[in-house]
Amino acid sequence: MIETKTLSNGVRVIVKQMEGLLSVSMGVLVGTGAAYETDREDGISHFIEHMLFKGTPTRTAFELSDAFDALGAQVNAFTGKDMTCFYSKATSDHAAEAFALLSDLFLNASFPEEEMKREKGVVIEEIRMDEDSPEDLCLDLLSRAAFGNGGYGRNILGPAHNVEGFTREDLFAYRRERYCPENIVVSFAGCIGTEEALALAERYFGGMERTQFADRKKEVVRRADALFRKKPIEQAHFALGFPSVAREDRLRPAVQVMNTILGGGMSSRLFKRVREELGFAYSVYSYGTHYEETGLLSVYAGVNPAKLDDAFSAVREVIETFQREGVTQEEFLRGREQVKSGAVFSQENTSSQMLLYGKELLYNGRVYDFERRMAEISALTLDDVAEAIAQSFDFSRAAVATVGNLKKGIAL
Repeated sequence: MIETKTLSNGVRVIVKQMEGLLSVSMGVLVGTGAAYETDREDGISHFIEHMLFKGTPTRTAFELSDAFDALGAQVNAFTGKDMTCFYSKATSDHAAEAFALLSDLFLNASFPEEEMKREKGVVIEEIRMDEDSPEDLCLDLLSRAAFGNGGYGRNILGPAHNVEGFTREDLFAYRRERYCPENIVVSFAGCIGTEEALALAERYFGGMERTQFADRKKEVVRRADALFRKKPIEQAHFALGFPSVAREDRLRPAVQVMNTILGGGMSSRLFKRVREELGFAYSVYSYGTHYEETGLLSVYAGVNPAKLDDAFSAVREVIETFQREGVTQEEFLRGREQVKSGAVFSQENTSSQMLLYGKELLYNGRVYDFERRMAEISALTLDDVAEAIAQSFDFSRAAVATVGNLKKGIAL
């Protein structure tokens, strides 16, 4: 059973009741993230995500975490390019208490000065950790090579000097502008009655002040740059990024099946050729990222620096063969079943459902339609995947990133 409601102030609520379970996931999704930030704000969405856990007028940071633990509940948050999500998972008998705590930290965060000073150090360590993770660094670099320094090219964490310079006033100003009722979705999934969930949302979010929300226009730039970062590490890491379809494009299901065949698992073309046959990489894969206006199909591998050129040539050969010969009926059927099963598996996870239904309402203003999703996948044909392949791989438009202890990176 699925039910939605828009509160009088504009906050949207969605509830998916899942019978036979003993827990419930609840989330608050905000339509903001790195892609909406200015250069001066770069990193502020992520920093606010951290600071919302650092105390309210009635609870300190430790009291918040202790209260969740006392319920046996989980709580966390994440920031993306175009969305920020705060969520908790609790047993059904403690759902109301967990939601009250989640609402308190979301609505009433006071950004204490002492906590800000400490948390800046924490986030800067997170930035350093990202710098020390060459795979993450390589994929961040690829985003910049594909989208430039702004918009979808931004690193979610932001630069350390920005984080160091954020003030309480900066955080309050950004929250006033972006954390508006019209830009918020409250999502429940699991063993909770719809009436109870809607009443909880009304009780805690119905009092949010209605504001004149003016959405920012994201900067969307497409580039085909080659970027390189020299790092004293054992492996060389490289990633290719090809322009891909937007979230609502009719070809997106076909692109998902195509990606599964190319690099989405142990039976994929890239895995079998680059890892199993040639032994060039432990980790090699591809994945799609789809935004409102555009998308990116990424291919990544971590290899021995001495084998970098050979490994890149092997990846390029796999892609060019993919373009030239297409896929077999067997590959198509296997890839389609993998995409279908992934959709089915997510239906059995309250956290996945909370996020899935919440995102659909936030992004598109509608209820996620599982039956429609399955029908779209089932209706795919080999010709659809062939069309997706034909539109997906143009090396003249590809971005590339390389990280490693090398004299230079890959250039297309």
